[in-house]
Amino acid sequence: MQLTVRPVTALAFLERLVATNKRKREIHVILDNLSAHKTKRVEEFLESNRKVKLHFTPTYSSWLNQVELWFSKIERDLIYRGVFKSTRDLTRQIMKYIRKYNDNPKSVKWTYDEPSRRIKTTKRSAVTVH
Repeated sequence: MQLTVRPVTALAFLERLVATNKRKREIHVILDNLSAHKTKRVEEFLESNRKVKLHFTPTYSSWLNQVELWFSKIERDLIYRGVFKSTRDLTRQIMKYIRKYNDNPKSVKWTYDEPSRRIKTTKRSAVTVH
């Protein structure tokens, strides 16, 4: 058996999100600054689907990696050797873990304080504005 994986365009992904949004709630999507996420067709889609909000990661940031690390920590500390009776039980255990973890929060201040390492461009349109 051969498995064929077809890439999903950003627009197709957004259309699928809207189509499966049964409660018609706002949809927030975090994306990197890939130009495919900022095409005219995506802009037109957003105009006609006001409940979809796109949030772009800042250029030169690595905070999304921190989110991945957070999920990895939950997986290692809780899920990997855990025994759960149901998805509801799993959800309860994850929320309990998060509340316990938040009992001793540590704030993080993100900075990019080495301007000499930034990528320079001569085109104004190539700079992403946040």
